[in-house]
Amino acid sequence: MDACCEKRESGCAMKTITEKIRQDAAHLTEREEETLRRAGSIIRSGGLVAFPTETVYGLGGDALNRESSRRIYAAKGRPSDNPLIVHISRFEDMERIVSKVPEEAVRIAEAFWPGPLTMILPKSGLVPTETTGGLDTVAVRLPAYASVRKLIEYSGGYLAAPSANLSGRPSPTTAEAVLEDMDGRIDMILDGGKVGIGLESTIVDLTVQTPQILRPGYVTAKMLEHVLGKVDMDVTILADDSGQAPRAPGMKYRHYAPKGELTLVEGTPERVAAYMNRKTAEDGAEGERTGIIVTEELLDKCRADVAECLGSRFDEASIARNLYAALRRMDEERVTKIYAESFSVSGLGQAIMNRLLKAAGHRVVKV
Repeated sequence: MDACCEKRESGCAMKTITEKIRQDAAHLTEREEETLRRAGSIIRSGGLVAFPTETVYGLGGDALNRESSRRIYAAKGRPSDNPLIVHISRFEDMERIVSKVPEEAVRIAEAFWPGPLTMILPKSGLVPTETTGGLDTVAVRLPAYASVRKLIEYSGGYLAAPSANLSGRPSPTTAEAVLEDMDGRIDMILDGGKVGIGLESTIVDLTVQTPQILRPGYVTAKMLEHVLGKVDMDVTILADDSGQAPRAPGMKYRHYAPKGELTLVEGTPERVAAYMNRKTAEDGAEGERTGIIVTEELLDKCRADVAECLGSRFDEASIARNLYAALRRMDEERVTKIYAESFSVSGLGQAIMNRLLKAAGHRVVKV
């Protein structure tokens, strides 16, 4: 039993170690290889390691060890019926953890793996229900970064990894954000700098007759339709959560939320700016600390105590990449009333709005 494992078992306070790693290095240095071996050893012994993916930072544990999955839920304060995604390093590794690999899965993998897409498939008996949130299906992803795939290999081949944040908070896109939430709760953080995409992977359910998107992401519905033909959308993607058990991460519970009250404002730029300025003035007069999350086209037209710019309204990739950091800054600045622009619900904008609506608890004002 290693030192980290002994501390977990004894109930002693855990010291979280941070190590640097390049996200997508074609060739790892000896030091990086040793760091990944050490991280893999921690995971194999039941510990938890946070690491950067192309989407957000993940919190990794052994997907085939029910106790590791329980530790992930405990570290995040995450409801245990919220499924975890199992990360693999090779397509063929999926065959051990699913009971059937449909033809659609092969086509999706050829088009989008390694990359930011997760498939829901019927699980095999090898995967404990603690990992799948009690479901008989399993979420599987093959991440893009070569260093992450190497970590998965060193960890035993199957890494359960939700986002590395406290449950309900904005997902982390930097190691500093992980440390803010997870210091003392996990064994190690692999610091690879800021991630590239900034929103979690697209999740598509392949256990239904027509493949269904359960969570939108960088791989859009149009991209999936090009490969699969008809693709359905879950009705809760842009609507209030249902009372049913979640079939995939992010479906049921309030997610991505800052501590302050967030309201989305929908309308023409002029009306949005006028509404935000009126509300921040009123809130400020009542002693609230105000914040706005806007694009650069509105930044000079709006006033608040704290302003976060997501980039150009015409650059959805920038908006996605900066969104969670903007939400977290509102907490750092102790903002109590937050107003954010609303965006198009097509393409990547659908994923952006899915996250914003959940962060706002579906509080939307149309002006």
